[in-house]
Amino acid sequence: VGPTLKRRESMAILRFAALVACMAGTASAFHAPTNANVLSSLSTSKGGLDFASGGLTGSPIARRSLSPSLRQSVRAAPAASPLRMQVAAFDVKSYFKEKLPIVENALDDSLKVLKKDWEYDSKAETCHEAMRYSLMAGGKRIRPILCLAACEMLGGSVEQALPSAVASEMIHTMSLIHDDLPCMDDDDLRRGKPTNHKVFGDDMAVLSGDALLSYAFEYIARYTKNVSPEKTLDVIARCGKCVGALGLVGGQVIDIQSEGKKDVSLETLQWIHEHKTAALLEFSVVSGGICAGASDEEVERLSTFAMNIGLAFQIIDDILDVTADSATLGKTAGKDLLVDKATYPKLMGLEESRKRADELIAEAKQQIEPWGDKAAALNGLADFITQRSN
Repeated sequence: VGPTLKRRESMAILRFAALVACMAGTASAFHAPTNANVLSSLSTSKGGLDFASGGLTGSPIARRSLSPSLRQSVRAAPAASPLRMQVAAFDVKSYFKEKLPIVENALDDSLKVLKKDWEYDSKAETCHEAMRYSLMAGGKRIRPILCLAACEMLGGSVEQALPSAVASEMIHTMSLIHDDLPCMDDDDLRRGKPTNHKVFGDDMAVLSGDALLSYAFEYIARYTKNVSPEKTLDVIARCGKCVGALGLVGGQVIDIQSEGKKDVSLETLQWIHEHKTAALLEFSVVSGGICAGASDEEVERLSTFAMNIGLAFQIIDDILDVTADSATLGKTAGKDLLVDKATYPKLMGLEESRKRADELIAEAKQQIEPWGDKAAALNGLADFITQRSN
């Protein structure tokens, strides 16, 4: 009991120190996210959600998907004037209740299919168990749900996008398994459960992550229906890019190399999270749109939307790491401070980090305005990203 208490006290002190350090650069106190149930608060809201928007039309994240001819004019554009935006009330809780069972059943079915394929090779059973342990460990499932929402916004069906949605969660789960390894972030807790390597060992964690990654590509290719071969091939190519050296892996590399450094710039931090976090969210949204037959212009809009909410997602993660506890997060709180990682609160302060996240969400919403009421689900999910408590 003694060592456990000491560890908890140490973590509490570290989080308090992080809060003090982060607030040192801000002009006023930061209002931390509430630990109340986020979905419940969103579903009972009657007047919509208010937030301040400073605009980010000149930010690198917003320019990423613009054509070269537009980048110069965007780069020179002044920031939009702050304004109060009122978004139509959207019942996010009900939307999750509708879509989560679809996603969970599809994920479960994907592993049942895999088990049938291994009928004559029981020697691989441990790998299958390790894959299931992490893939079915719960979580928000925000990536597959974004994929389905994007597809439906463009007039497609859940069935068309579901294989890509499943693949996005397989890749995300792989990244968590590998991220928790002793050679990476060395974490013992994920989604409120012991991490994969703590249950199955480091070797099986590496291999089960690899198996999920390869299976994601197979799943898109084998099970995508009512989508043209050209569109399906485009989704597979984008899937490969989002997870490789130009995506998740590249971001992870620079993240590791930046640990402990005192001169990490905000530009470098943004590059890390554009690739480590936002790239997979971009794939999730864009692949849903492509399955519904999105045009090149629509894909650009979806890409910019997703990259902005992806970066906002990471900013909120950084904030929660120093403001929430491990029980709420479902993972070890204060880890960024322990390994001296560059984070948005560390470089910008908590209040400015929160403002940046709100600005990114406002910019993202501008990209899907042409779809009007059909964009309600994506708008609601964008708000959920900044309002969540874990």
